[in-house]
Amino acid sequence: MKTILLLVGHTVETYFAEAIEEYIRRTRRYLAFDIELIPELKNTKKLPVDVQKEKEGELILKALQPGDVVVILDEGGKEMRSIEFADYMRHKMNTVNKRLVFIIGGPYGFSPKVYAAAHERLSLSRMTFSHQMVRLIFIEQLYRAMSILNGSPYHHE
Repeated sequence: MKTILLLVGHTVETYFAEAIEEYIRRTRRYLAFDIELIPELKNTKKLPVDVQKEKEGELILKALQPGDVVVILDEGGKEMRSIEFADYMRHKMNTVNKRLVFIIGGPYGFSPKVYAAAHERLSLSRMTFSHQMVRLIFIEQLYRAMSILNGSPYHHE
């Protein structure tokens, strides 16, 4: 199984980008993991939010492959403790044949078509974080889950 984090737009802040790269490096010790970027839309100031979400949604759907298991990171999704997320990843590693694709959308969320394409929705917190910060939080939690599954001392109960 390959795990993908699909993102809309580049990570802008260098301090987030550096931390993300560090956790990607750590995560790859345990798991085939990559980030795929979808370019941000240009000239969106005059576009209604629904149109922006629809256009981003088309790009997201175009990036998916047949057989992908799609999980969107969404404030309305299921919340888990880190131990539960590790169990979730163990289950996915045993059941997903191709790609497990986690998606972080743009600042306005997902289009109805992306919601329809998703197999699951997960939430990192009921709090709101910037899209730049969510990337780092998710990758750190993925690394933490892999550390738990592999008996690393990174996670403490």
